[in-house]
Amino acid sequence: MRAGIKLKFSGFLAVLLILTVVVLSYLVLRGIERNQQAQIEGILSQQTRLVNLNVRQSYYTEAVRMEPSAFLQQSGRRLAQELANSTGLPITLYDLNARQVGSSIMAGDRADAGELLSYALNNKIAYREQGETMLYVAPLDGPDGQMGAVQIQYSVASYHEFYARIRQLFIWAGIVVVALSFGLGYLFYNRFAVAITRLKSSADSIREGNYISASPVNRKDELGDLGQGIYYMSTSIQQNIADMDEEQRKLKLAIEKLQALEQQQKQYIGNISHEFKTPLTSIKAYVELLDMYKDDPQLLDDATNNIGKETERLYEMVEKVLHLFALEKYDFENQAEDVEIRALLEDACGRMRGKAEKFVLRMELDVQPATIRSDRESLMHIFINLLDNAIKYNEPGGVIRIDGGPRIKEREAVIRIFNSGAPIPEEAREKIFEPFYTVNKDRARQSGGTGLGLSLVKQFVEKQGGAIRLLPNGDQNEEGTTFELVFPLADASLQVGNNSD
Repeated sequence: MRAGIKLKFSGFLAVLLILTVVVLSYLVLRGIERNQQAQIEGILSQQTRLVNLNVRQSYYTEAVRMEPSAFLQQSGRRLAQELANSTGLPITLYDLNARQVGSSIMAGDRADAGELLSYALNNKIAYREQGETMLYVAPLDGPDGQMGAVQIQYSVASYHEFYARIRQLFIWAGIVVVALSFGLGYLFYNRFAVAITRLKSSADSIREGNYISASPVNRKDELGDLGQGIYYMSTSIQQNIADMDEEQRKLKLAIEKLQALEQQQKQYIGNISHEFKTPLTSIKAYVELLDMYKDDPQLLDDATNNIGKETERLYEMVEKVLHLFALEKYDFENQAEDVEIRALLEDACGRMRGKAEKFVLRMELDVQPATIRSDRESLMHIFINLLDNAIKYNEPGGVIRIDGGPRIKEREAVIRIFNSGAPIPEEAREKIFEPFYTVNKDRARQSGGTGLGLSLVKQFVEKQGGAIRLLPNGDQNEEGTTFELVFPLADASLQVGNNSD
């Protein structure tokens, strides 16, 4: 039986549209699948780096240093639970002998790592899907190399569900498009041949990555709908690819930040080790001298005095390091309240006046009343640290001046703390708020300075929504050092200011 030309062309059109939709669907679905795989790998790789970072951090913060294997055996269960809480993923830890040392997963829910674990213990990353779960096993780095392996179970159910929805969408869209095109092509092929050619051309353009900027067919019928659908699909694919590129950029930025953080942590640990070594060396030297000259009373007095000073300095250093570490690691909830800043400064000056008089220093307070909303204890810590610095690095017979008040138009309170000691050199001004940085290390050791006070102050100030800066030398019309604090005014001060106007 001979088929008519319209039937042949309609059949051909149907076949062509089927192939187009299938190829386009395959390319899109394949792209989605690859993107999902890359996204999962990126997320799990990032989580693995965070796990390694937390494990090394926990290892270095142990009070007693031990072998990595012993550390894992002792702290594995706690680490697995903490890591699971921080990442939100089920975590299992293994040592180098493939023994499980800790897990956040119930025994009945654990997946068997099998041969994946052997790859991870050979310093390789391995993973496989088991149903709706991705089983990801990676090396666990220690201080001197690999110390074990970490197993992460990651749910991929949402990815499968999304993939299935897209696939079903393409299937139904293809069926509808082919059916409509076959019927219309049989009846009106000649009329719609040009439109079909345009649609085919647009589909090919999308497949090649050349996205369309408008519907290829401006008609009020099915072909027009098809053209609009291809345009929306092109726009959606283009947007999805742009979003994926943006996510990739953000992921790369996050990786760079993690690498910078890791480098900063290494430098931080090195600084801590160096700063701790100085007082410990002094204490050790006096202990050895006392062992050699047990009957020397003068040596005994000197040793007792200096060991006490170095011990106090070491204690203060440890306390500030722990405080600084806690500020960087946790986002504490401040107990915000309206604080009258002049009254708080009077309290702080009262606490430090005895120490100032001991060093023959005069303390002057000239602050106008102002109310800010902040955490009272954090503000007290800021002022005590700055006043203590002003005392330590001042000269006998010098002055400490605290002045400032509200600036209603700028909606802020400004406090300046001046000391008449030696000014800070220009080359040191940019580094003054860095941890462990001291302008004069010899004087810092004599006064018990650790180089951590200003770093703590800066973080406290910023957590209160304020800012701190070191004013230029001579800004107060006399030689010395001036720190300026700026805090947003509370509503109470603004209302008072408006009434006074």
